[in-house]
Amino acid sequence: MNTPPSSPEAERTDGSSVQIGALVPLTRPGWVGAGQHLLAGLELAVREVNDAGGILGRPLELVVRDTAADPQRAAAAVDELAGLGVAALAGEYHSVVARAAAARADALGLPFLCSSAVLDGLTDQPTQWVARLAPAQSHGWQIYADFLLGSGHTRIAVAAAPSVYWASGARILRDYLAPRGGTVIELDMRELTPTALCDELVTHRATALLLLVGHPEPAVSIVKSVRRDQRLAEIMIGAPAGQPEFAEWATLLGDDSAAVPFLRYLPERLSPLGARVETALRERLAEAPSFVAFEGYDTVTVLADVLRSQGADRARIAESWARVAVEGTRGKIHFSRTPGISVWQWAWTPVQVVDRDPADPDRFRILHTG
Repeated sequence: MNTPPSSPEAERTDGSSVQIGALVPLTRPGWVGAGQHLLAGLELAVREVNDAGGILGRPLELVVRDTAADPQRAAAAVDELAGLGVAALAGEYHSVVARAAAARADALGLPFLCSSAVLDGLTDQPTQWVARLAPAQSHGWQIYADFLLGSGHTRIAVAAAPSVYWASGARILRDYLAPRGGTVIELDMRELTPTALCDELVTHRATALLLLVGHPEPAVSIVKSVRRDQRLAEIMIGAPAGQPEFAEWATLLGDDSAAVPFLRYLPERLSPLGARVETALRERLAEAPSFVAFEGYDTVTVLADVLRSQGADRARIAESWARVAVEGTRGKIHFSRTPGISVWQWAWTPVQVVDRDPADPDRFRILHTG
């Protein structure tokens, strides 16, 4: 989208649009399916805001930039969007990318409502400029660890790729499980083929394998190898980061896509607002919307509410996080200062552990709620 430069003054009087910059992974190596769902939610909410009269009579406009899972590209996009005069930033799915974007937004004094990234340390220091809808990784992954223990798993292997996000996840699991009798065995996928990984799982007598790796590869190849190894017929494969949420997972893996528990940020039953939005998102996406699409919708809903009350002045937007009280698709959204979290945090969105039903991989089963 080509948008002419505009001045970032607090209030325009020429009837021009109020702009929100949107950071979304839309090309590889970004998780394109997640990016498409995030963008669908953002765009649906913008359309509904404008159908209801916009922001004090001015249209709301989304200025989209593809981050492609590249932190440097995201930081450059923040610089560009700040110069274009956007009132605030929204979006981003990948935690490491969101971290780079948050650092630039903080440095530039540009409000950023992060939709989906969960890394606890989204910024190095506490900041007033950044708020987040998704639950922090420590919160969600501890709920996942409770699910593992409740299912009888105490010898847990993680197939890990190098990343701040994956390393953080492994540390959260290890620190939470160790005092409760659990053992986490870290297997470096830079050094192992999927076949060699199967041998390691047998050697370590692991009862669960967690995929802390990229999608589709090597995650898909790992699942196929483990499912075909008769020695591992009883092992549980898990994916706390949510790879099985998207239709591509089922398309690539077929029956092997089922019974892989993952984290999903939805309530057991949607509110009337959530149900209406689900219907609209399904029509827009031509498939069932993921929780990421709801995160996108809720992001714009919050920002529109703030813009109506505070105008497009960036400092006033950032100062208003503490006063947000907005009905989202998954509950009432408030932000607070949460111990160990450097940004304004919604504490907490509903958290579920879910898998695809072996009897019908297009259907999800709720296994545990936090």
